[in-house]
Amino acid sequence: MNRANQLQSNEYGDWYKPYLSTLKDEVLQEELEISLHRFIRFVQDIPMDKHDYAYAEGKWTIKDIIQHLIDAERIFSYRALCFARNDKTALPGFEENDYAKVAKGNNRTLMSLLTELSAVRHSTLLLFKDFTEEEMLRIGTASNKPMSVRAAGFIIIGHQNHHQRIFEERYL
Repeated sequence: MNRANQLQSNEYGDWYKPYLSTLKDEVLQEELEISLHRFIRFVQDIPMDKHDYAYAEGKWTIKDIIQHLIDAERIFSYRALCFARNDKTALPGFEENDYAKVAKGNNRTLMSLLTELSAVRHSTLLLFKDFTEEEMLRIGTASNKPMSVRAAGFIIIGHQNHHQRIFEERYL
């Protein structure tokens, strides 16, 4: 069983520490599922007039952030797939602000975003459920730093937790 507290510092870049610090001893596959439901319930309770709100000039709206979570999860799932299949290709980073500029998340309905997030998460969950223990420990390179398959999964969860906390602190 892969638990968050088993991650070693050589399995991810330092910039992921804030995301991973939101986790304790969660089991990866279980938390991928539980955290999705928790997040959707949280977002559905946000007043409708806040969905298009940005707390400062140039900041993303709640809908933009949900689109960002979708994009990032697809990228981290792809990284996990590559590393699990023992692909030695060094994968590039991605510039989240460049993605957000053209993603048009704010032009979508909240329901369409949550439906897509759910579909992406279910795909991610099926992918991670298929990985063996050996595959979970495989390490590849992304953004010029090592990353294990299991770290990619926990980063998805921690990234979502991070943004939920930002919603609570700055948007509500």
